[in-house]
Formats: sequence, C-alpha cells, structure tokens
Amino acid sequence: MTHEAFTIGRTYNAPVSKVWKALTNKDEMKQWYFDLKEFKAEVGFEFQFLGGKDAAHPYLHLCKITEVVVEKKLTYSWRYDGHPGNSFVTFELFEEGTKTRLKLTHKGLETFPASNADFAKENFAEGWTMLMGTLLKDYLDKNSNT
Repeated sequence: MTHEAFTIGRTYNAPVSKVWKALTNKDEMKQWYFDLKEFKAEVGFEFQFLGGKDAAHPYLHLCKITEVVVEKKLTYSWRYDGHPGNSFVTFELFEEGTKTRLKLTHKGLETFPASNADFAKENFAEGWTMLMGTLLKDYLDKNSNT
C-alpha cells in the first residue's frame, strides 16, 4: 500500500531571501506560523510548539531539522508528544524572477493513529492551506518593503 504525501504550492510576490527568512527566523515565524521559543535552520536542531484545531487542548509538536540547503530547502521531522507516528515537512523554494514559488510536502501522515480524527489528512490539508495560502502570503505582502 502506498501513501501519498500532502503537497501544496504557492507563488509569493517576494524574493527567495525574504521567503526563506519568513520560514527560518523565529521572530518572523511567530507572526504567521507558530510562536517558537527558539529556531535555528541547522541540521539536528530540535524545536517544539503547541498547536491544533482546539486551542483549549493543543498538541505538543516535537520537531527536528533533518536537511537545510540555504534559500532552497528545509526539512524537519514532525511528531506529537504522547502519540505514535512521525512525519516530515519539506519546504522547497524556487526563484521565479522577483517572485518565489514554494512547494511544501508533508509526508508520513499515515504513521499517525487513524483512530484520532485530528490526524486525518484533511486536517493537515486545511492547516497547511491556511498557513501557506493565507497567513504566509499576507505576512509577506504586508512586509514586502522591509
């Protein structure tokens, strides 16, 4: 049985350097992604954050960076404290003139418990679509002159 990863692509009206900074600078990330105590785009760096659909009962996300190609690719593991399963999130950046095309791939979703509806692929699709399609886009548009 094969499992398809969730993939989403978006093009932003911002240079690769600006998009990379939004993906890797904790002060920028907290404005559109999650409020991380610390983040370093370095292989082996571990970080965590709280998040989920139900703000009253968030999940502790445990992540570890596995690949970094500056301004091109960032991959980290993504799992939940107290739950089986491990997945990987990859951001790939492609320069298109003055714009940047971003491809996000989240693979390994099938490793999470199917009995927990919060881990359904549709929920990841909804979350990533909001993050990449709305929150990151709005952040980059708002900060295009900085």
